[in-house]
Amino acid sequence: MSFLDLFDSGFQQRNQGHFASIVRVAMSDGVINECEKVFLDRLARNLNITEEEYKDILKNYSDHPINPPTLYVKRLERLYDLTRMVYADDQLGEQQKPLLERLAIGLGFSPENVVYVVDKALKLVNADLDLEEFIDEIKVMNR
Repeated sequence: MSFLDLFDSGFQQRNQGHFASIVRVAMSDGVINECEKVFLDRLARNLNITEEEYKDILKNYSDHPINPPTLYVKRLERLYDLTRMVYADDQLGEQQKPLLERLAIGLGFSPENVVYVVDKALKLVNADLDLEEFIDEIKVMNR
């Protein structure tokens, strides 16, 4: 096995773990609704999750390791990516905010201020800020 294969394997495992974590959040109410399913389908494509991996993760999501970001900046980066995906997914409609709030809590944001963080994140993505500007604005807001 080459060094590149090791890197690709580790990257794919992190993507699978990230996807499984999001599936776990979606399943927190015991069911994946149609809007969440559409979002998960899109997320799987973006994370290069194969159909076989997708089915396995949906069936056995609790068997997959969770690798939440430990650094605050990494949580903000994931929040930025997820906010952009949720914002771009027109089919979610009114489910955008509640889904993103659950995902943000799964990323480690405080339930007490997650509503404010998500509201700000959606406004920043709507304003088309880049990652660095997004991180700076959330950090200022979250002090």
